[in-house]
Amino acid sequence: MAFLGQEDLQKLGLKKLGTNVLISDKASIYNPQNISIGDNVRIDDFCIISAGEKGIEIGSYVHIACYVSLIGNELIKINDFVGISSRTSVYSSSDDYSGNYLTGPTIPNEFKNVDNRPVFFESHSIIGASCVILPGVTIEEGVAVGALSLVSKNLNSWSIYIGSPLRFVKKREKKMLDFLPLLK
Repeated sequence: MAFLGQEDLQKLGLKKLGTNVLISDKASIYNPQNISIGDNVRIDDFCIISAGEKGIEIGSYVHIACYVSLIGNELIKINDFVGISSRTSVYSSSDDYSGNYLTGPTIPNEFKNVDNRPVFFESHSIIGASCVILPGVTIEEGVAVGALSLVSKNLNSWSIYIGSPLRFVKKREKKMLDFLPLLK
């Protein structure tokens, strides 16, 4: 995997660029002026990071694996120590599929009813492969979501969830927090 050099990272025109940031040269970044990235972040091959008006904020110690998409007009905020696994899609905007409106990016806004709501990933959350995160969701601190899950509601802290429909599995341990002082 080849990552952009420091000069190429600067040329992206990000709103904020931290230190030790690795972005694949095969990732696609749209509206970089609305994207903030903290320290120690890695964004892998074939990711689509497409920020709308409200932007995308990525904290520190974040890994966004290959083929992840972050898309929407509302804010997507990813706090520190978050991992998003391969082929996961995060949407802060979604068309109305009821049949009462037209859908798609080529349709004028007056004929659409788009659900624009922010998405929040609180610290120490991890998302398994091929999940879908819908608008308006808050994934609270320490949540783990298993692969192939559909997340359409807020998730309670330090819990493990899986499935479609999503179901609570059990509480998650917090031992990982013992390592935080060692990172300073």
